[in-house]
Amino acid sequence: MKNIVLFGPPGAGKGTQAEIIKNSYNLFHISTGDVFRNNIKNNTPLGILAKGYMDKGELVPDDVTIEMLNNEVVCNLDSNGFIFDGFPRTTSQAIALDKLMDLNNTIISAMIALEVEDETLISRLVKRGKTSGRSDDSDESIIKNRISEYYKKTSILKEYYQQKDRYYGINGEGQVNDISFRLKELIDSL
Repeated sequence: MKNIVLFGPPGAGKGTQAEIIKNSYNLFHISTGDVFRNNIKNNTPLGILAKGYMDKGELVPDDVTIEMLNNEVVCNLDSNGFIFDGFPRTTSQAIALDKLMDLNNTIISAMIALEVEDETLISRLVKRGKTSGRSDDSDESIIKNRISEYYKKTSILKEYYQQKDRYYGINGEGQVNDISFRLKELIDSL
């Protein structure tokens, strides 16, 4: 089983590359945002619990998030592995994810970070904002703040996975196919 945590700042191309990797390796893509939305939409007990926190403007506690993710993992153990998108975001979440994977007799194979220059990220997001309708993609100061927040919050995770020899930075610049090629080379070597 290959289990990948895909990371990168806003505009790095995580969504695009996650879809390519998922299809190339028959991995199950777990997007935390999608899992939340699905649980809330279907009024699952965990969705109702999460919505209660979200409606108050609070963060959903890690144990609720992990339980949602565990349900996704358990229901999809027949895949060749998982690609986690948007999780973990903190060291405690990374530790919880390791425990979840251990309970299912597997491990996180790699944390792969798409590394892209800030100017490229800003350009990509502004361009995306013209068609996506997302307000957070159309204001350059908001984009810069999102990128800054990413670096502040994820540097700890980089260190966590480096200590386990599972951190890999990949050049996320260039054409989609070139980036995919670099990712596949790395994944094939795991």
